[in-house]
Amino acid sequence: MLSLVALQAAAGAVGLSKVGAAIGAAIAVIGAAWGIGKIGSAAMEAMARQPEAAGDIRTSMIIVGALVEGAALFAIVVCLLALF
Repeated sequence: MLSLVALQAAAGAVGLSKVGAAIGAAIAVIGAAWGIGKIGSAAMEAMARQPEAAGDIRTSMIIVGALVEGAALFAIVVCLLALF
């Protein structure tokens, strides 16, 4: 009897884990989009203030954007692994 109750609770938790993984992936994507937007905004403002440093600022912006994108991809993979 107790094992039947435990199996039913586990079956209900599977659906909840899928919802949690989907919400986690969505938060990771939204956070990455917001972060990359802030990076782009700050870089454009910095280039407008110091046009002679535009090349260095652009390079830094691309590197930081790639790091944020990599972290978001890692978070999505972790959320997908939580489905299994």
